[in-house]
Amino acid sequence: MHLQSLGAALTVTGSAHLLSTRDGPVLIDCGMFQGGEELEARNREAFPFDASDLAAVLVTHAHLDHIGRLPLLVRRGYRGPIFCTAPTAALAETVLLDSARLQVEGFRQDLRRARRVGREADVPEPLYDEEDVHRTLALLRPSLRFGETAQVGSLRVTPQRAGHILGSAYLLIEVDGERLLMSGDLGNRESGLQLDFTPPPPADAVLIETTYANRTHRSLPATLAEFCETLHQSVRAGGKILIPTFAIERAQMILYTLRNLMEAGEVPRIPVFLDSPMAARATHEYFEYGDELIPPVREALQNGEDPFRPSTLHVVATSAESQRINRYDGPAIILAGNGMMTGGRIQHHLKHNLWKPSTSLVIVSYQSPGSLGGRIVAGAETVRIMGDEVAVRAQVHTIGGFSAHADQDDLLAFLSSTGSPRVWLIHGEVGVMEDFLPVLAQRGLTANLMPDHQEVDLLSTTFPSGRPPGTPESHADARVSEGGE
Repeated sequence: MHLQSLGAALTVTGSAHLLSTRDGPVLIDCGMFQGGEELEARNREAFPFDASDLAAVLVTHAHLDHIGRLPLLVRRGYRGPIFCTAPTAALAETVLLDSARLQVEGFRQDLRRARRVGREADVPEPLYDEEDVHRTLALLRPSLRFGETAQVGSLRVTPQRAGHILGSAYLLIEVDGERLLMSGDLGNRESGLQLDFTPPPPADAVLIETTYANRTHRSLPATLAEFCETLHQSVRAGGKILIPTFAIERAQMILYTLRNLMEAGEVPRIPVFLDSPMAARATHEYFEYGDELIPPVREALQNGEDPFRPSTLHVVATSAESQRINRYDGPAIILAGNGMMTGGRIQHHLKHNLWKPSTSLVIVSYQSPGSLGGRIVAGAETVRIMGDEVAVRAQVHTIGGFSAHADQDDLLAFLSSTGSPRVWLIHGEVGVMEDFLPVLAQRGLTANLMPDHQEVDLLSTTFPSGRPPGTPESHADARVSEGGE
């Protein structure tokens, strides 16, 4: 079993893993790097393989950091099948079309600014456009079903429920009597929305995500209590309450929570603005695939209710409506994308409100250390937003318990039924993975950090202390960002 990680190795985002097979290489996920400029620059690097040589692509779920470079792969020559679950295919259309639209719009804005100073040649073109996305969508094969084995060339692939977002799967891959588990992203077993992941079978090797491998999330009841207290404090402050949210899972989780808390009289019924057309579109898929959700949500959907609609909800459709929110006087909750604050409508709200002491910024999602959100969490006094320096005077609240990612206890529970596999750590900051190594060693598991771009034999390669040569030193700022996507 030879594999090369081309993303989410020694970092969190950009998931892409190249598995060698007798039929040719199979790519598992092809995600976008998200975070600071240096990390996002990796999206423009050439793939270290010929896209047309791939035998197949397997997708674990529809978050941008797992599918965001698929249209680029197609633009560079891939024409084969892309296997996924049906909910993943439905969400992928929303995610990828939105990504293409934002790239094209950003390119046009940057080009206008550059032309004023004669620097238009310096503006990079979009990675892809909507035409590339439509070609990609035509290659999707939504034939993977939880618990059913599919033959993909010489591989037997069995997806199981990962409990992260709609359609999310971990993959059991069998070939020549050997078993590999690809975790994708695993869910928080105390999720207030998704059903738990299915316990996996024994395996010879496991690639496991480690976003929160060095900590345990606060319990759901404690998280709800913290959220209630934060909202009460923010209402007393009298300003806007900004909640940056990813469009899939986190937006729906916060809307569901607000609805329940308001109906129970535990938080004030103030206006709630969903300023994310993408989140509004994605929410429709929750009605189609409600069987993946916890019983209270599933039952509400079956009874014709909308569990994601607080009584004070206003869905914001246009940019003009979004701008009018800034003129609204009084406390209001604004949910806007994106979750790491690296783009999207949340930046407009931050520019208008982050410098006001009456504003509350409630962070409920993972923040990459190099992202705008990561710098705010780390305590930056000023940040640059849309070309302007903005003072950070708002009250910043970080609530990690809403995470859709597994914590250390969840990861250990996942591994507990896998026997004694060789464990490879991916999708995490270096310091977090280093903290997890001795925990696994105490349980008799041999584990290594997956090297970036270096091919390894998953069953025999090992590194001193579990660290590949050239692993960057970990830093404290890699451990400050809470939340989770």
